[in-house]
Formats: sequence, C-alpha cells, structure tokens
Amino acid sequence: MKTLLVVAGPTAVGKTALCVQLAKELQTDVVSADSRQLYRELDIGTAKPSLAEMNGIRHYFIDSHSITDPVNAGRYERECLTLLDNLFQDKDVVILSGGTGLYINAVCFGLDDIPPVEPTLRELLFSRLQQEGLESLQNELRQLDPQYAQTADLQNPVRVTRALEVCLTTGLPYSSFRRQQTAERPFQSVLIALERPRDELYARIDARMDAMLAEGLIEEVRSLQPYRHVAALQTVGYQEVFPYLDGTYDYAEMVRLLKRNSRRYAKRQLTWFRNQGNYHWFGPEEKEKILSYVTDRL
Repeated sequence: MKTLLVVAGPTAVGKTALCVQLAKELQTDVVSADSRQLYRELDIGTAKPSLAEMNGIRHYFIDSHSITDPVNAGRYERECLTLLDNLFQDKDVVILSGGTGLYINAVCFGLDDIPPVEPTLRELLFSRLQQEGLESLQNELRQLDPQYAQTADLQNPVRVTRALEVCLTTGLPYSSFRRQQTAERPFQSVLIALERPRDELYARIDARMDAMLAEGLIEEVRSLQPYRHVAALQTVGYQEVFPYLDGTYDYAEMVRLLKRNSRRYAKRQLTWFRNQGNYHWFGPEEKEKILSYVTDRL
C-alpha cells in the first residue's frame, strides 16, 4: 500500500533538515503542509526553506500560489490529494511535512462538512475583531459553542471567527458539523511529530527571529501593506510588524512581541499535535529510529 509519511511539529523544531535527509533515504519528494509558505510573496516571515536547505529535494506547495488568490484548508485538501495521486504513480512513500495541523488532517482524514457562510458576516466579524479585540469574540464563542471552545486554539483569530461564522449562520454549534468519520484514502498515513526540550526550542525560535530581522523582515512586511487584511498576514511574524510600521510601538517592543508570540505559537502547535493522540514522537536527530519506525509500517 502507498504510504504518506507525515512529519509534523512546531516552528523551528528542525522539520526541513530532517525531511531532506529522509527524502534522500526514501528516494522521494516532500509536500509542504504550511498554510503560509505556499504564498510566493511571503518569504522571510514564514521561514521558507531556501534552495540550499532543500538540497536538491523537490518540495511542493512552496511558492505555489499568490496571496491575491488565498488558499483555505478545503482547497489545499483537493489540490494536495490530486498531487499525491500523481506522485504515488511512481513512488511508494511521499513525505508530508509542516506545522499546519488542519491541513494535515484534511489530507489524511478529510475535512468537516461545514456549510457556506455569507461574506458579509465574515467582514462583520473581522471588523469586530479589529475594533473589540479577540477576547470579545472568544467570549461569544464560549457561549454559543462551549464544547468547541474547550478544545479549540482560542488564540487563533482565524479559528475563532470561522467557528462563530458557522454558529451565527446556522444557529447550531460549530462542533455539531465536525467530521465524525474518517474519509477513505488510497494510502496509509504514518504520523510522526518532532519535539525538542523547551529551552532549546525557544532559543532556536529567538535566534530564527533575529535572523529574519537581519534578512529584511521589516522591508518584506512594508511591501505587503496593501494585503495586510489577508488572513495569512494576521499571523505571527507579520501581525507584530504592521503596528511598528504604523508607529504604535518602538523597535524593541516589536522584537519582544515577535519572539514572545512565536514561542506561544510553538506551544500551541505542540499542544494541538499532542491532543490528536495519533502521532509518534521523536527528536529531529533520530533519523535512524524514524526510518526504522516507518519501514516497519510499509
């Protein structure tokens, strides 16, 4: 049976380097499951792997779309499954790697059957988010769907507004639409996740943020001002720089927020993958153990 090897984990844990090593051993390609690295316009703030880091291994869904043509989880699922059909024509194993858990779940298990939402409601909620702040929307979601609010990443404004859209459109809890059955797939998914000691991971995140700033993160964000309303830019690495450019706070405060929010984001990613319950955990240096674990399941 064809095998999709999922290599998940938090930002800066070391997924790219390990996946290149695994791809060379398994003679295969890497498919990115990162909701921002697929945009051509977002380079520095997404820590997109360079050609040198890819080291000759073909990567898909890197620089594949424009931010003017946004991708959501449903579209990613459709396009990724089509790509996998093609790759599995001559490969027994393909690697899917990234930190966007929703995209990974969409490919491996299928998405929820959620009804469409009026664009005007989405605009209204986004306006409320800007004016009232995230806490107001969090409190409303807790009232309308306490079950989802207990398990959701309530620090993610996209998740919160998406759930509220469905609650307000249908009059039913968002959790009532979430998939109960796994979609059939013509491949098996072997799921592993990477972790490091917390202090080590946080030091890597801080160092990465310093490197991003040195590489020109502020200039990149300045060039993206016309698109600052797009969901992909309401995220860590970009949302902290726009207010600095607006003069809301100084450079030191921007750097503090960039590092703090990146660490918090990594913590949320770790919590999310652990809560899935179906990942086997490794350190990024344990290539041989990972290969043995995968080979046993082929």
